[in-house]
Amino acid sequence: MTTFHLILKEIKQRKLNFLLSLLAVITAVVLFVSFFTTGQASKDETIRLMRDIGFNLRIIPKKTDMEKFWKTGYSEHTMPESYVYDLASQEGLSYAHLTAILQDKILWQGREVFLTGIAPEISPPGKKKSPMGFFIQQGTVYIGFELAQNMRLKNGDKINIFGKPFTIAHSLSESGSEDDIRIYVHLHDAQLLLNKQNKINEIKALQCLCLVDNKNINSLALLREQLVKVIPDAKVILIQSIAEARENQRLMAEKYFGFIIPFVIAVCMAWIGILALMNVRERRQEIGIMRALGFGSGKIAFLFLGKAVTIGLMGAAFGFVFGTGLALKFGPGVFKVTANMITPKIELLYWALAASPVICALSFFIPAMIAVTQDPAHILREE
Repeated sequence: MTTFHLILKEIKQRKLNFLLSLLAVITAVVLFVSFFTTGQASKDETIRLMRDIGFNLRIIPKKTDMEKFWKTGYSEHTMPESYVYDLASQEGLSYAHLTAILQDKILWQGREVFLTGIAPEISPPGKKKSPMGFFIQQGTVYIGFELAQNMRLKNGDKINIFGKPFTIAHSLSESGSEDDIRIYVHLHDAQLLLNKQNKINEIKALQCLCLVDNKNINSLALLREQLVKVIPDAKVILIQSIAEARENQRLMAEKYFGFIIPFVIAVCMAWIGILALMNVRERRQEIGIMRALGFGSGKIAFLFLGKAVTIGLMGAAFGFVFGTGLALKFGPGVFKVTANMITPKIELLYWALAASPVICALSFFIPAMIAVTQDPAHILREE
């Protein structure tokens, strides 16, 4: 009788032990596969949700009076619009989502309001991303909540700013900030209205944390060093609270994935190891007889490790199917923004088929060593 047939007969003889061991492997593989199948969606969802907190970098003219800047919310000085394109043409910057802005406080319809011109977002080479903010077409405006409410304005209405007609493309929801009395227009419309052609007074951007992960590097110092090489008469302000919130959330997600998988594997290995020890104790008489019949230590160890490999391969196959099904069924409901990224990943099956037998064999190793070191005479005497 071959070793394979002996393994099959042992599995049939002790079905409960085999099924419990198989369940442990399936559980580990299901969690592994489901986590990693939804993993990229989870990371991208975290990035997008954190991105929606807003821009965390403000690049303004270097000679800006910071007291006035923090009081008014914008710089009274301007810089060339070309600066944003100079930044966008550079490779290796830890900036993305560059947005040129021109804003000022104006008197409109007897009210003091903020007029803000926004250009479409651009990014450095290799960092093309979906826009964070809204895109405003020329000749249209986005109007703040309080202005729309007080003046009973709605989408599609016509308004006039300094003699130029505009159509309200969107009435913004309440923000609880000065944005509620802000009128957004296209940058070129704002430049025309404020008579500041080809000028801007701010560039908003998003810091790419992936390029400043080294904790020995001061991220703000790095940002300023990069900026001064491209536009030396500007300076960058890092909104620390937004930057920290974004980084902490990202690190938390990474640590969670880094903790849960090893923890699950360790628990399942212990589970399988305990079941293997129980299996050895149940088979003491059988092992003693086999040793008395001339079975060597290597063959007996191979019986246990062969069973481990069999359990690992079966658990990997079933676990991949169940884990993928679990991810496809429940993943889109959890990660609504990035649901389309949740697809079966066949490479996870290869990883599971390679890793599961090894992990099972390691779990069986100590019980197998106990089995082969037992004295057959002592075992048979007990029986």
